[in-house]
Amino acid sequence: MKIARSADFDAVGVGMHDFETGESFAHDGDRLFHAASTMKVAILLAIYTLAEQGRIRLDDTLHVRNRFISLVGDQVFRVAANRDGDGEVHRRIGRSMRVRELARAMITRSSNLATNLLLEFIGLKAVQRVLEEAKIVGVKIERGVEDTRAFEAGISNQVTACGLVSLFRLLCEGDFFREETRAQLLDILLAQEFNSMIPAGLPKGARVAHKTGEISTVCHDAGIIFLPNRQPYVVAILTEMPASVETRTGPVAEISRAICEALKSDE
Repeated sequence: MKIARSADFDAVGVGMHDFETGESFAHDGDRLFHAASTMKVAILLAIYTLAEQGRIRLDDTLHVRNRFISLVGDQVFRVAANRDGDGEVHRRIGRSMRVRELARAMITRSSNLATNLLLEFIGLKAVQRVLEEAKIVGVKIERGVEDTRAFEAGISNQVTACGLVSLFRLLCEGDFFREETRAQLLDILLAQEFNSMIPAGLPKGARVAHKTGEISTVCHDAGIIFLPNRQPYVVAILTEMPASVETRTGPVAEISRAICEALKSDE
């Protein structure tokens, strides 16, 4: 399988594992990209791992506030509501929300505020420890969202396509999660509301448990694809481009379509 790179892209990383055939594929699969919001999947899996271990409860309530401390210089920063994919958590400032509610908002509407509240609750080291326990290589979570001072100091969340594939494979195989937990995680990821990338390249009837990530210079999507009458496959499509590029999600959808068609032609 070959991946044609758009002239507008500076880089494309693709990873795929097919549970129907057992085959895997990668194109620049170990290249590190800015994670954007794909890092939220690692936090989601850490939250549910800690809940399984009895260290937190999904029905614990957190006070919703928009005030965080940078990793660099202890400077206060806030999440800008006009750059957040979700407005509901911002509207709940001053009140409380359950961990499970924040986790769902973090994924389905990519809430940055929910992300930082959850990351502060469990701690950065807890996420890193869960990734290490799961033997995930290529997913580096180093800071919260919109910690500008940390970013300027070179502290950034990074992912590879193969790393994200490994992360999503935890929901399909092995015994890292209990079956009940897997079902809850898939339910959240299947409810993703931003569907202009991987899902847009798939045939009718496909279901996708996925997480997107998009900032000025990157556009990503990764997840598990369920097609009728076959085992699922996992794919991660990461792209990097100049900030001036206007067409971002379309090429990701085209790569998704090409992968799906290649898998179907092999059957």
